[in-house]
Amino acid sequence: MDKQTVVVLFGGRSSEHSISSATAGGVLRAIDRDRYEVIPVGITRTGAFVLEEDNPAKFALDAARLPEVVDNGTRVLWPQPDGDRTLRVAQSDGSVTEYGEIDIVLPLLHGLHGEDGAIQGFFDVLEVPYAGCGILDSAICLDKHFTKLALSAAGIAVAPGVTIRRRQWESDPAGVRAQIASLGSVVFVKPASAGSSVGVSRVVDGEGLEEAMRIAFAEDVKVLVESKIDGREIEVGVLAGRDGAPARASLPGEVVLTSRSFYDFEGKYLGGDGVEIVCPAEVDNELIARLRETALRAFEAVDAKGLARVDFFVTPGGDLIVNELNTMPGFTPISMFPKCWIASGMSYSDLITELVEIGLGR
Repeated sequence: MDKQTVVVLFGGRSSEHSISSATAGGVLRAIDRDRYEVIPVGITRTGAFVLEEDNPAKFALDAARLPEVVDNGTRVLWPQPDGDRTLRVAQSDGSVTEYGEIDIVLPLLHGLHGEDGAIQGFFDVLEVPYAGCGILDSAICLDKHFTKLALSAAGIAVAPGVTIRRRQWESDPAGVRAQIASLGSVVFVKPASAGSSVGVSRVVDGEGLEEAMRIAFAEDVKVLVESKIDGREIEVGVLAGRDGAPARASLPGEVVLTSRSFYDFEGKYLGGDGVEIVCPAEVDNELIARLRETALRAFEAVDAKGLARVDFFVTPGGDLIVNELNTMPGFTPISMFPKCWIASGMSYSDLITELVEIGLGR
């Protein structure tokens, strides 16, 4: 059969640029080359679309060197809605090269301008098909304030918390401190619209709250402060169904903290000590069924259309509390989402194929 052309899009302007680039490295290495022609397109930190190297090793993630998209002078010229889907690239010498008609874009973008509905709206305007979630579901899930509203409206338990806007913190810090104190002695301060644990701080008895707020407000004008939930951190992957079929949930995986106070950036992506990923999680069949059922309810509550990783706290009493949904979870070699699906019987390469085919079918 003729190969379909997939644009693998990564990088971006958010603070998660390097994680997106590392995810692309994993996907470029594993995507089925017998089935797909691949065009790697990077977005620089300043927002330029450039033709990147089809070289997975270039985007490997390690503590010594975080990968990034560097401006190489090329500029991607996206197809216009009134024409064909030919992708053109302006070279650094001013010449324009055609790369053929593209079938779909696989946006491996995390955070602002990629996971918030912005890039999805861009491709909707251009009438270019893309994989993953759409505008509304992406926007709801990136903004944790609105995620909690959507989940609560669906009867799904979420952690107690308050949303603080910058003007509130600046005009009435004492009032904000009183609100936060009511949440308990240990709280987590996080930007409302960021992922990969960027900007997240743990605060005990109010010590260091000012610095935690400064770090969070550097990422967003809206900050979420939540109570610490005592419980196991368990995550479930969800994939939309094809051709109207229902969504599917993976086996759960668990984040086990052995010495870290929480699952921070280093523990997630740089192989830091003090955290283990156990997949599948060591839980009984009854809990697996409840986790999967609740993950699918959460997926439906935000009207998700592509994929999501649903993050839970499971309390000692067996209550399930949804912490958040990620509509473009990481695909790095140590990321939970692929691990959950591999444990469920789907290979990494097949998972990428499934994302592409769901997007094409939609």
